[in-house]
Amino acid sequence: MSYQIQPLREFLVRPALPAALSRLSELAYNLLWSWDHGIRTLFRRLDPILWKESNHNPIQLLGRISQEKLDRAAADPRFISLYRRACERYDSYRHSLAANENTPQIAYFSMEYGLLDCMQIYSGGLGILSGDHLKAASDHDFALTGVGLLYQRGYFQQYLNPDGWQQERTPLNDFYTLPVRPCLGDFEEEVIVNVTLPTGEVFVKVWHIDVGRVKLYLLDTNIPQNKSAEHREITDQLYGGDIHKRIRQEIVLGIGGLRALKRLGIKPTVHHMNEGHSAFLAIERIRLMMQENGLTFEQALEATRLSNVFTTHTCVPAGIDLFDSSLVYDYFARYCEQAQFPFEKLLGLGRNNLQDPSERFSMAVLALKTSAFRNAVSAIHRKVSQEMFQDLWPRLPVDEVPITSVTNGVHSPTWINGDLASLYDQYLQPDWRDRLEDTSLWELVHEIPAQELWEMHRKRKRRMVAFVRERSVASATQRKASNAEVKRLHDVLDPDVFTIGFARRFATYKRATLIFRDVPRLKKIINNAKMPVQIVIAGKAHPKDTPGKTLIREIVALSRDPEISKRLIFVEDYGIQVARELVQGVDLWLNNPRRGEEACGTSGMKASMNGVLNLSVLDGWFDEAFEMSGGWAIGDRVTYSEDQDDIHSSAMYSILENDIVPLYYQGSEDEIPLEWVKRMQTCIANITPRFSCGRMVAEYMSELYQPAHKFWTNISKDNFEAARQKTVWDARMNSAWNMIRFLDFGDTPGEQVMSGSAVPLRATLDLAGLSPTEVRVEAVIGQIGVNGQLQQTYTLPLAPVEEKGSAVTFASEFTVQQTGRVGYSVRISPNHFDNPLTRPCNALLKWVSD
Repeated sequence: MSYQIQPLREFLVRPALPAALSRLSELAYNLLWSWDHGIRTLFRRLDPILWKESNHNPIQLLGRISQEKLDRAAADPRFISLYRRACERYDSYRHSLAANENTPQIAYFSMEYGLLDCMQIYSGGLGILSGDHLKAASDHDFALTGVGLLYQRGYFQQYLNPDGWQQERTPLNDFYTLPVRPCLGDFEEEVIVNVTLPTGEVFVKVWHIDVGRVKLYLLDTNIPQNKSAEHREITDQLYGGDIHKRIRQEIVLGIGGLRALKRLGIKPTVHHMNEGHSAFLAIERIRLMMQENGLTFEQALEATRLSNVFTTHTCVPAGIDLFDSSLVYDYFARYCEQAQFPFEKLLGLGRNNLQDPSERFSMAVLALKTSAFRNAVSAIHRKVSQEMFQDLWPRLPVDEVPITSVTNGVHSPTWINGDLASLYDQYLQPDWRDRLEDTSLWELVHEIPAQELWEMHRKRKRRMVAFVRERSVASATQRKASNAEVKRLHDVLDPDVFTIGFARRFATYKRATLIFRDVPRLKKIINNAKMPVQIVIAGKAHPKDTPGKTLIREIVALSRDPEISKRLIFVEDYGIQVARELVQGVDLWLNNPRRGEEACGTSGMKASMNGVLNLSVLDGWFDEAFEMSGGWAIGDRVTYSEDQDDIHSSAMYSILENDIVPLYYQGSEDEIPLEWVKRMQTCIANITPRFSCGRMVAEYMSELYQPAHKFWTNISKDNFEAARQKTVWDARMNSAWNMIRFLDFGDTPGEQVMSGSAVPLRATLDLAGLSPTEVRVEAVIGQIGVNGQLQQTYTLPLAPVEEKGSAVTFASEFTVQQTGRVGYSVRISPNHFDNPLTRPCNALLKWVSD
């Protein structure tokens, strides 16, 4: 081993920018360039070759570009004009409206952020969504701050061995050649906070990234202050290491992240946990409230819960982080002792059954119990989540489990291709970029001449084919493939052939090989002489996911079959750049997960916004979008079963053979496929405004952030007096609850009632000394199913109409609309939440049947 030289002194060298280009660094350090084509063009024009070599990283570009080229650009009036326009766009965008006391101050915590291809601190969809969330919040000028971890090695890069088996390499992130900078204090010192682990004190350095108007703060433990390699490696790699590294990362994210915000003087009124990884922040908030405001544990939980938001992205229990109770004890026993609350109270927040000592501590349960606002990420995912977490509300019907949904969206300016944006500049309103969620504006897409829209798409397709060829040849050359293999890849794909795209994480539930279930039939589709088809596939399997890797190898092996080798290709190292080229250049986007296991999915949205039609299972977002998308559905709206693999693959072949491919080839060589282009226009016009990230964050603001902010504003008055009173009220409610009795229900409506008739409802209860205003009495009304149970129910509140001592009569009436067997039941619950969605876990609830 050669001798390793340690530097005696270290300093950072910045490019000597000409005075005429003095703001280039400022533009480079704000990620606005990543979605503003005008600013992005500026860096590409400086040196197109170096721009590509630097993986579209302007910091590295400015660090490597020659002084001669900088001086030449400064003397070029064309470049100076471009530079000035970029500065004007930047300054105009950065202008922010002043926040006031009614503006929610949101802290958004996520384990990963997919912002740039050159910045590998994301693994897949969760990270891309988090990055788009920040960009859209910036576009809407929300007072939002992001918090995450800065990984030295990030997520892996994928390459294939000669056999087609996925291999992983982990590149090192050099933070000083990325658009990320250390946070500095009042005296220019680096901002460092600390957390305590069983292995000692861990120091955490805080960095920041400017994402338009929004700040993203990233936490880093790989610093000299941490003498132990064990501590320095906490933020070493995303989703790497054992269970100890995972809990340490989540402590740094949740607790360290909250301490970083406090050190920076940022005072959020809303805390958003994007997945359960950051849920320890709820415990830290409780500790701080107890320490700073003199609250008890229960009072602090009540005060903080009301301003916590939790988003779940999980469809199966296996996707949730679970820790053994003994492990949690090791990491939190001393923390609880210093915070002066029993460890058992913390443990109870992360477990469903407090009587089961073998139950593991769940980060999702912790987040649900400590948040008043909880949401899934699509309408169908809401139902899945309600079923998965019903045990936390065992007395409620599953469709009343208080989890709402905000369907994900994608950041349109990031994903809409530049050629399509140029068409919009000509045919949409001049301010279309500021009206991305305006459905009436997008109807103008139908006025774009079909010929121009089709030529735009063909141009992007040629670009995609060139990109795939170049990338495939480079990968083959690197693994020392044969000359024949390299030659084949030089000519793979044909820009005039109908192209199907499939790119996503290679989890088995996504069924990547479904289209290959009947290879002879697929070969006939691909090799149709008059209507040929080609398929482009990309995606990564988790390093420990052997079944996922096996799927990749099967596809690669098939792509080498001489019969279809020029029309089937697997593109290595799926990331933002690969995704962008595919969703902007293929003709059809394929999505075929097991129904109910795809929380939302966003790649199909990105494709749709570029005029690429979808062929998809009715799951996630597409279950909501299908009828308006111009695309095609695989299967029906039924729960997945194993026999559906054959059914779905057969349906897929049939739709391709009889509908999709003939429609695409409807025009002659000189004519465009008019019906296909009309579907493209329908797709763009309907999907772009409804599934944009702007629509998504606006829903978060109105449905979750604003109500949570209002709750926080109200409960924090008078040193949290409302929280103190609430715990007193809870204690009184708990002591009286078992003595509440249902006494009488008035006259029954009879066995038969005519539709349209009013049915009176009365219930008399002994409230055991409670006031009628302290309880909520409701009728639950619905059809009676074949099992004798109520279904398709809705609730109707009953108002107090008569009091006799402790007996109170509640009454209302409802009009019967549906025919058939109809019934109702009656229940009572505490009346201390205005919104049923904020109902606490395991809240008191009593039914008449009890």
